[in-house]
Amino acid sequence: MNPPDENAWDAWTPHELRQRLREVIVPWYVAGGWALDIWHGKQTRVHEDLEFVALRHDADHFRNILYELDFFAVKDGIIEYLPPSVPVPSDVSQIWGGDMQRGVWRVDLMIEQGAPDLWVYKRNQAIKMARSDAVRVSEGGIPYLAPMIVVLFKAKHCRDKDRADFELCLPKFSACEMEQLIIWLNDLHPNHEWLTPLQMK
Repeated sequence: MNPPDENAWDAWTPHELRQRLREVIVPWYVAGGWALDIWHGKQTRVHEDLEFVALRHDADHFRNILYELDFFAVKDGIIEYLPPSVPVPSDVSQIWGGDMQRGVWRVDLMIEQGAPDLWVYKRNQAIKMARSDAVRVSEGGIPYLAPMIVVLFKAKHCRDKDRADFELCLPKFSACEMEQLIIWLNDLHPNHEWLTPLQMK
């Protein structure tokens, strides 16, 4: 099965995803820019995709629930169809869900290496914390990644949209969140441009 064009995104909103996952009891959460907008309580910019995260051993469970989509493994720039009968390969950490009738992508499912009670940062597994601290839940029942962790992910590439997201987050961060971000950035991204505004706040 051929995938849609890699840029053919017409992603669901977090609310639309939540409606489909409303009976799920295993961990999952919205990540990326949408997670920040859930925290802000409003959409602050256009989002090209919808990233959500599940534990590796639950990934196929989510594929079954989202049966209306066909899933494709994404690795090293290659998008390859993943038949429903084939488990997610152990070396794949990202799968896209495509609505093949419309020829568009709906979700980007990221696979996390943690445990039901433990969140682990995929880029440095020394960074970990209780899942109850790493994942919050909105008033509407949507689980989302804590904003300081989203910003940590965004620090790596620091694109224009990442800078804009950071600037909106900075005034809302607590002293503890800023302190933790400073520690992480000093460890992983020394001399990062966000360190100065965090330290001056």
